[in-house]
Amino acid sequence: MLEDDPLAKDSLAQTIISLCAAVGPGKTIDPSEAAKHYARQREEDDLAWRSHLTQVRARAVALARAGRLVVYRKGKPADPNDFRGVYRIGLPRGD
Repeated sequence: MLEDDPLAKDSLAQTIISLCAAVGPGKTIDPSEAAKHYARQREEDDLAWRSHLTQVRARAVALARAGRLVVYRKGKPADPNDFRGVYRIGLPRGD
């Protein structure tokens, strides 16, 4: 990671990257998984994860723009600047 990378010190971005790395290339995570994991890290109550979903989306878009992750819709890479609805997040695939 670059020192001038604003996402380098972002714990939510790091959570998303770690979860994607854990499932590996070719697999994806649901944004709610990242939100739940982040809320547990912060020792928040069981429903607090819902308040982080907007932040997860914003970080996923930023990470996708930086080429670190990919936003997927219906199993295919989506334009991070223009997607709607249900999405998943994953590492870039090798294909």
